[in-house]
Amino acid sequence: MIYPKQSSILFWFFKWYVKRIVSRSFDEVVFDEISLDPSKSILLIANHFSFWDSLILFCVNERLFKKKAYVMVLEETMRKDRFLKYGRAFSVGKKPREIIESLNYAAGLLNEPGNVVLMFPQGKLYSNFVEQVHFEKGVLNIIQKTNPDVQLVFAATFVQYFKHKKPTATVYLKQETVNYADKTINDLQQAYQQHYTASKLLQTEIDIEQ
Repeated sequence: MIYPKQSSILFWFFKWYVKRIVSRSFDEVVFDEISLDPSKSILLIANHFSFWDSLILFCVNERLFKKKAYVMVLEETMRKDRFLKYGRAFSVGKKPREIIESLNYAAGLLNEPGNVVLMFPQGKLYSNFVEQVHFEKGVLNIIQKTNPDVQLVFAATFVQYFKHKKPTATVYLKQETVNYADKTINDLQQAYQQHYTASKLLQTEIDIEQ
């Protein structure tokens, strides 16, 4: 497993770089202003559609959650881009032992109230407008290992150009009140699916003349 590397200077540069490329590449980033308890950590579950999704959500955290953001990334991706570890990314491998180590690390992060952990339970990239969302089991394992006070937030992100030269990223956020520690992965997947489907419907109903 590849762990995050602590460097205030390199993290400052990482944050500056992410904000810069997002602001220059998108017309705007829009998200729901949900109210959360600042004294509790956040497990952020999101759809995985491109290189941009984690960077967009990094900016949402900077503006809304304002916590130390960590993200689980495939080990092969982190080996290709080693700078990610200075942006608080940590890896997950393919072998069972590596997966368990990464899940335990994520659970430990969530036991610290100042943290938010971003996960993409789909496990790989899918189209931004795929109909059905499938979850791998690891995310439920994390929930079962963490404090029940951890806040679970669903994020469904969609990118469209509308009338602008640059695209708009819209992030639909929902705080889930169910803990799911005593539920199945199918229960969690279905709950996210409902949020994702409702968000996609809202996205198609946006009035582009506004």
